[in-house]
Amino acid sequence: MKRKLLLSLLISSLFFVNCISEKGNKSEANNPGAANVVHLTAAEFKKMVFNYEVNKDWKYEGTQPAIIDFYADWCAPCRQLAPLLEEVAKEYNGKIIVYKVDTEKERELAQNMNITGLPTLLFIPAQGKPQMSMGLIPKETLVKAINEVLLLK
Repeated sequence: MKRKLLLSLLISSLFFVNCISEKGNKSEANNPGAANVVHLTAAEFKKMVFNYEVNKDWKYEGTQPAIIDFYADWCAPCRQLAPLLEEVAKEYNGKIIVYKVDTEKERELAQNMNITGLPTLLFIPAQGKPQMSMGLIPKETLVKAINEVLLLK
């Protein structure tokens, strides 16, 4: 009887710890200041980046420079770019935000942003107009764009 009770308590404890751990991971993923890539839905994009339904001219809703990766899971260059963007998100943590938009799930958003090829990166400085880059780019080019377009170094 004692053995079953101890086993039951152990399993319950492990389940509880796992639930807390998962909850922590989810909140970190939605925190733009976290050193990771933040996935956006169309509603989040309109709130945090640009509300294309309200504004005809570009008006960035954020305060920190950002990169938005428009991608699709089936796109091989997109899959190659993903780890580079994760590295950049960690290296520039606190200086820029890296967002991702799945164009298969957010077709209307991709259409409104004139995304015609994948991957497409949108470099958004805190002030001024965004710049777009299409296709796979090496990390050196990505870092150069961050420094010269986003951080103005």
